[in-house]
Amino acid sequence: MEALMRLAHLSDLHLGERPEHLQAARALVRSLQEERVDHVVVTGDITHSGSIAEYEQWLEIFAPLLREKRITVVPGNHDVAGDGVAELLSDGLRVSVDAREGLFMICVDSTAPHNKSTFRSHGELCEQMLDSVDEALKRAPRGWTRAVLLHHHVLPMPVEGIGEWFAERFGWPHAAELPLGRELLRRVQGHVDLVLHGHKHVPRESVVGRLRVANAGCSTVLGAYRVFEHEGGEVSAGRWLHAGSALRPPLLARVLHGEPKVAA
Repeated sequence: MEALMRLAHLSDLHLGERPEHLQAARALVRSLQEERVDHVVVTGDITHSGSIAEYEQWLEIFAPLLREKRITVVPGNHDVAGDGVAELLSDGLRVSVDAREGLFMICVDSTAPHNKSTFRSHGELCEQMLDSVDEALKRAPRGWTRAVLLHHHVLPMPVEGIGEWFAERFGWPHAAELPLGRELLRRVQGHVDLVLHGHKHVPRESVVGRLRVANAGCSTVLGAYRVFEHEGGEVSAGRWLHAGSALRPPLLARVLHGEPKVAA
């Protein structure tokens, strides 16, 4: 059986934050349909305040992909707030598997009850969850594309905004990476092709050994998303595809062939 060839990665849609986010999300879905990617993953924060109304907007906008069962979602900290739609996205499971033809995804819910508070947005990852990831990997078919999906970042990333600056300065966990993030990477090294996450709104991609670790950024603000291709047993570096104009060009200047550059 051939491995999945094209996997699109989105994150941090924040539907409900501004009307422009809804327009940008519709443009993303149109682009994904036109590109006919094999599967789409969204790594959390589909809503801005965790309300049922925002969740229903998600269902309506992404209906074409949901009907075709070409999309997989994990919750983010914003989905925990409000009405707590995170439960609807994860079915209450901390670690689960979503397997499609050629694609084996381990979905990790890195959110926690403390995410109800705006100033406690950091994630949670424990040894029991890592053990569950180990067990899930034993079921991964040989030759398939293998990905771990979660919301929070597993490696240190640059501070974004004044809130994170204060958190870092005073030692608060608000902006910190997952405490066991590096241990997760160590355990999946050699067994997984991709670790895909969100949370941070400026996207980045790094290689750890043979493992690609990618943050999608805020897809609605970027108006763009990455596509990873699996060919000859290798997963390519993410290639950016545009779905429309960036909502905040002063912050994210452009997406060319590599990472979006942070404007001065």
